[in-house]
Amino acid sequence: MSKIRFVGLDVHAETIAVAVAEPNGEVRSLGMIANRPESIRRLVRKLEPVEQLRFCYEAGPTGYVLYWQLTALGAKCEVVAPSLVPRKPGDRVKTDRRDALKLAHCYRAGDLTSVWVPDAAHEALRDLVRAREAAKGDLLRARHRLSKFLLRHGRRRPESMKSPWTNAHLEWIKTKVHFEQPAQEIALTDYVHQVEHLVARIERLDQAVLEAAHTAPPQMRAVIEALQALRGIAQVTAVTIVAELGEISRFAKARQLMGYSGLVPSEDSSGERKRRGAITKTGNAHLRRVIVEAAWAYQFRPWLGGYLLKRQVGLSEDVKEIAWKAQHRFACALPKTAGTREEQTADRSCRGARVARICLGDRGACGNQDARTETSGSVSQRTTGGRQCGWRSSRARKGESSYVLCGRPSGPNPRS
Repeated sequence: MSKIRFVGLDVHAETIAVAVAEPNGEVRSLGMIANRPESIRRLVRKLEPVEQLRFCYEAGPTGYVLYWQLTALGAKCEVVAPSLVPRKPGDRVKTDRRDALKLAHCYRAGDLTSVWVPDAAHEALRDLVRAREAAKGDLLRARHRLSKFLLRHGRRRPESMKSPWTNAHLEWIKTKVHFEQPAQEIALTDYVHQVEHLVARIERLDQAVLEAAHTAPPQMRAVIEALQALRGIAQVTAVTIVAELGEISRFAKARQLMGYSGLVPSEDSSGERKRRGAITKTGNAHLRRVIVEAAWAYQFRPWLGGYLLKRQVGLSEDVKEIAWKAQHRFACALPKTAGTREEQTADRSCRGARVARICLGDRGACGNQDARTETSGSVSQRTTGGRQCGWRSSRARKGESSYVLCGRPSGPNPRS
């Protein structure tokens, strides 16, 4: 370690500020270089031997291209979390040179937290999933524009048409809604065309996601299939979770996985005062969205059938046991509460986030269980309460239940 040189890189689209922490304790700036492969190769040759170099830079919009370039040259590199870089409250001067110097100094001191860097397969799958999510957002905005355009002009769908945005609803707009002014007819046609275009785009992306899941590496495909044993997780959602999480086994404890999703409650406690607030939302927003959506499937009574039963065909008994225990643990976690409608909505949202946080531990246990079975062919750890033994919470270790489950609620047949 006495000969290791720690290099901090402040990376931008066109330039990279370079600073190095020397073995003798000196931290000096090496200036600016262009963000080009040939410039990076010259920098590595200038600082050789490469075995004694340690590079780091902050995760950002430039992605992991620089990481792959440096590792291809034989250098060790880490991508660090920008939000966890130490900052002085009184420091009001920020430049690229200072940022590079701070990275080099903190990297040598061991004060930086590295992030997991996906491989080519994970990165490709993540790009595809996020393209689909962007298309879903565009479709929602396009439908809002069309519906508000019709609302401004008093065009309402027939009362017999209960659900909006079905094929019958869109056909009614195209054939029954007309305007006297030609300009309004052109606007209506354009709004309808945009909605139809985005619907077709999402269908293409859905098909691409399914094909990518079938052609994924065996270990990734095993985790995707195992996640579908859980309620509220179909194939597209399972692919999204795997793409955003990467290797689930990199989380040693369930709390680390929950913190990565940003579903843990914030806290501001001092002395005798203890104050907990809303969830932090400091983790992966894409993962948090799909987990919260899936958690609402647990508002129904425990049930196994339909598509959920078909998704569990061929899976190991341990994975099925985790999925079934998860249904019983959260059967009554989202009951209706008293109070005004706003109070009920707030309370159910809070409960939904709490269920999503704990459900994430079950998803991690399920994925770890099937990945371990896929790689080793045997299960070395038994599951308890829907989690790996090493993933159980402190309350569970003390013999307490995470939730007080009541009897099986009545109601219509739940969805899978």
